[in-house]
Amino acid sequence: MAVYELKPTKQPPLSERGAIAWVRHHLLSSPLNIFFTVLSLWLLYMIVPPMLNWFILDANFAGNSKADCGGGGACWVFIREKLKLFIYGFYPASELWRANLTMGLGALSIVLIALERTPRKLKVALILLLPVVSFILLDGGIFGLSHVETSQWGGLLLTLVISFVGIVASFPIGLLLALGRQSKLPIIKTMSVFYIELIRGVPLITLLFMASVVLPLFFPEGVDFDKLVRALIGITLFQAAYVAENIRGGLQAIAKGQYEAGSALGLTYWKQMRLVILPQAIKVAIPNLVGSFIALLMDTSLVMIIGLYDLLSTVTLASTDRDWLGMSTEGFVFVAIIYWILNFGMSRYSKSLENKLDTNNRN
Repeated sequence: MAVYELKPTKQPPLSERGAIAWVRHHLLSSPLNIFFTVLSLWLLYMIVPPMLNWFILDANFAGNSKADCGGGGACWVFIREKLKLFIYGFYPASELWRANLTMGLGALSIVLIALERTPRKLKVALILLLPVVSFILLDGGIFGLSHVETSQWGGLLLTLVISFVGIVASFPIGLLLALGRQSKLPIIKTMSVFYIELIRGVPLITLLFMASVVLPLFFPEGVDFDKLVRALIGITLFQAAYVAENIRGGLQAIAKGQYEAGSALGLTYWKQMRLVILPQAIKVAIPNLVGSFIALLMDTSLVMIIGLYDLLSTVTLASTDRDWLGMSTEGFVFVAIIYWILNFGMSRYSKSLENKLDTNNRN
């Protein structure tokens, strides 16, 4: 009986494995790909070295005045000297521990909410209690804390406060509006449609003006709202309309059979929505919801028009300081980096949430 010996397997040629294969198949697979590869390398060569020189190699990190900056690089001394203004605005220096504690509690709450093993009741409690605790800490006036006017809030602190309150407050309102627009009751549906279309047809800057100037006219004489509260009301009402449309898109993506299944089980309308429809609809709407929340974060810069100084406004204000004229570029680069970090964090969390809730490809 003949005995056959298996020959050892041979490795693929170098041109078909490893980095060389990746380059061949992705960068040099056709004349058009070769052209764009060469063009991209040329653009990188023209852009990256000058940016690297300006950001790091020729940049100035030491010193405490504009005179210490030179050489054509970035003057990061400006950022360091004005960092307190950029982060806290005009918040009193002796009370900065309250602002730091607020942002620390916010960061801890976000981490706990993002963790999958955190109990759902604790997540809901954190979302509801964090705005209250933050307001008590920042505003004061009780528990022995000195009162700090909201006009002194500013910088990144104010941007985070407006963004968080706008997101948390607009979501339940938008959810009710989306359900109202899907309602079979003509009055509720008409009112929801009218509100959504009216708000979506008006720019946010107009609503901020109305919240700051017109809204107080609807209240009795002597009743006044803080300027920040007016801005929060305007932003919340504006964002709620977009949240409603995003959720409505998710509701329309749900098959009719899901509604019929809920009815067949004898569930009431609200139980059917809470247990069957909304979990699926919100899962579908997550990308659009996060996109609108990112837009809200960037739109907070519009509060400057009603006299509130957010992150971008404080940088603009600092660049007009006669001792730091010409440093606006560094300030705007700093703002861009902060916004990118916040937006990237939201987008990555939404992506992880989508993957966790994705049931389409599970065995």
